[in-house]
Amino acid sequence: MSRQVHIRLDDAVYEELAEYTCEANSSVQDSISSAIIQFLQQQNRTEVPTDAGFTFIDLFAGIGGMRIAYESAGGHCVYSNEWNKYSQQTYYANFGEQPDGDITKVDENRIPDHDVLVAGFPCQPFSIAGVSKKQSMGRATGFADKTQGTLFFDICRILKAKRPKAFMLENVKNLCSHDQGRTFKVITESLEELNYEVFYQVLDGQNFVPQHRERILIVGFDRGRYGKGIKFDFNISPADPKPVIKNILDTDVDDRYTLSDKLWGYLQGYAAKHKAAGNGFGYGIADPDGVSRTLSARYHKDGSEILIAQEGKNPRRLTPRECARLQGFPEDFKIPVSDTQAYRQFGNSVVVPLMANVAQLICAKMNELDGKMTTTAKMETGEMVKQSKEKQKSVATRSVRKKAVIV
Repeated sequence: MSRQVHIRLDDAVYEELAEYTCEANSSVQDSISSAIIQFLQQQNRTEVPTDAGFTFIDLFAGIGGMRIAYESAGGHCVYSNEWNKYSQQTYYANFGEQPDGDITKVDENRIPDHDVLVAGFPCQPFSIAGVSKKQSMGRATGFADKTQGTLFFDICRILKAKRPKAFMLENVKNLCSHDQGRTFKVITESLEELNYEVFYQVLDGQNFVPQHRERILIVGFDRGRYGKGIKFDFNISPADPKPVIKNILDTDVDDRYTLSDKLWGYLQGYAAKHKAAGNGFGYGIADPDGVSRTLSARYHKDGSEILIAQEGKNPRRLTPRECARLQGFPEDFKIPVSDTQAYRQFGNSVVVPLMANVAQLICAKMNELDGKMTTTAKMETGEMVKQSKEKQKSVATRSVRKKAVIV
């Protein structure tokens, strides 16, 4: 729900605003709304709680699935970034903060210090022509050469500037095979060049929610802080009992989510056509006692990948609230946008309990590594004290012997 507020602006302020909106390709309404939100955030800004286990930043934040996950692991978010205005709206409704906009224009040095960088970054093609040419000439290349022009580059420059203890990146499973594996090679090499120990694994969300959703997670720990030879395993703890589709369904659903005769007829015809051609394309009726297909951002178009059977009438789409449950969002998560935007947002989001489980593993590993550093520092300090005492004792002994000789 939106409310109208009429304001008066001096000519000079209005002209400045008009110029800004033109340059930023933004509406006057969006610009004023953003300015008010930023003002409110500054007024309500709080310090990092003393009981926070660690701090993190939330990049390509979407609607905050990663934030919920890392807060549940004891973290405190000190910065977020998301360019989509509708996702910003949902993020603000739930966290009272509007993320920064275009990450390519953010000065990495102004981002607050943090322990963990979290990002569900978009997959973009990497141009390797220039890199290959440099390598053929025997010239060194770095992440800037390999990743310039992609949003992954922005992650790299923030890692380089802020040196967090750890990071976690999330992407689609196909990132591994994208461009015959070259994209993933550039990503891992760039992270290792930044002196991080890198680990990755494809994990399936159906271990926590009733949805088959495979995503690759890339985790790294700072070698400059912790040294080499770091060990890390994705030892997740699946939900027990395993969730099934009927667990997330509402009993009373508005008829507007039921497919029209025209759309249902089209989907059936489309499926039959591809089945005859030997293809597997078509709609999917979810098994109430099983798991669904992967929820995608295109779900708002026809809902074909996850349909719910209904007795005596056409199948229906999931409601936005059911989509939220399918991704593991809490029941009190606010959905302030239209159904179309909500479907896009949940389709682009993450399986929250899976991310929370991995966040706990990362937090535990950081605590372990920090503990080892403290122990090592204590041992080194103890050894220095011991050596100092032995040196003092040796000096005192030599002094006594010297006096004895003089006497």
